Amino acid sequence: MSATSMRAIINDEYGSPAGLQLRQIDKPSVDEDGVLVRVRAVSINPLDWHLMRGQPYVLRMTEGPRQPKTKILGVDVAGEVEAVGPGVTEFQPGQEVFGHRGGSLAEYVHGQPKDFAPKPTRLTLEQAAAIPVAGFTALQAVRDHANLKPGQRVLINGASGGVGTFAVQIAKAFGAEVTGVCSTANLELVESIGADHVVDYTRVDFTRGGQRYDVILDNAGNRALSEYRRVLAGDGTLVLVGAGKGKWVGPVIRPLRALVLSRFVRQQMRAFIAKSSKDDLVALKELIDAGRMTPVIDRVYPLTEISDAMSYLETGHARGKVIVAVDGA
Repeated sequence: MSATSMRAIINDEYGSPAGLQLRQIDKPSVDEDGVLVRVRAVSINPLDWHLMRGQPYVLRMTEGPRQPKTKILGVDVAGEVEAVGPGVTEFQPGQEVFGHRGGSLAEYVHGQPKDFAPKPTRLTLEQAAAIPVAGFTALQAVRDHANLKPGQRVLINGASGGVGTFAVQIAKAFGAEVTGVCSTANLELVESIGADHVVDYTRVDFTRGGQRYDVILDNAGNRALSEYRRVLAGDGTLVLVGAGKGKWVGPVIRPLRALVLSRFVRQQMRAFIAKSSKDDLVALKELIDAGRMTPVIDRVYPLTEISDAMSYLETGHARGKVIVAVDGA
């Protein structure tokens, strides 16, 4: 590899993971106010396979009707600062950072200071890469949309996934009594990260129990709104995390239905898509450095096995996060 080139995962056509290619492309240069990061680890998210497949199809209205505008996938990143522009004083070359920047499935990624934060001191680079998207989503769901208060009862459906494992820990840090819903194989994991109670959905239908919850976080999208309302307190809040399922307009129907219903009942139904935030990167770092949260990693794949990594992510059964390690991680 020359000093002006790098390897990157290229997505030329919408389709399956088999279509992803590892190619040599030009290495980005650093501008006046920019930060160039040598990528060591990347976390992949459902967003990446949605962009890879171009589904739901409504996504193609902004991402390109026939071919994807986003050629290099990946948004979660951790690595070392390679270079900074003369206008940047916040970071220095050699500093370990993590953050949220498109095009991270490559050996280098270029961004702005707002895209990165110093790596939590307790974590490896692979662990740090697991944080941004799932961490943003969990934090904003618990803090901003559920407005969770100490002592409240919260149920997290999909507690063993990427967002769920962060949500359990953040809710506990906020002083809640947490119930995590997951499969039999993941009960010990969810309990180990702080859940007060765990429910095996293969054996127990939590929507027909006698317990009522002040807050329900739905990371799974596999239960009807009416089922959630049965176990939600009269003035409780249901937060739908991410979009719904389907290839066409299905992903937007369920969130819209929840928002409309919320206008006619005391219970609050909320849906959102997480936003990137430097302040939230720092807030997540502080929780981790204080020992109140630790990323859960299921598998680590080398960059050369990106197709296998994406295929595994698409199964929807990952315990925590799936990481792609770039050479040198």
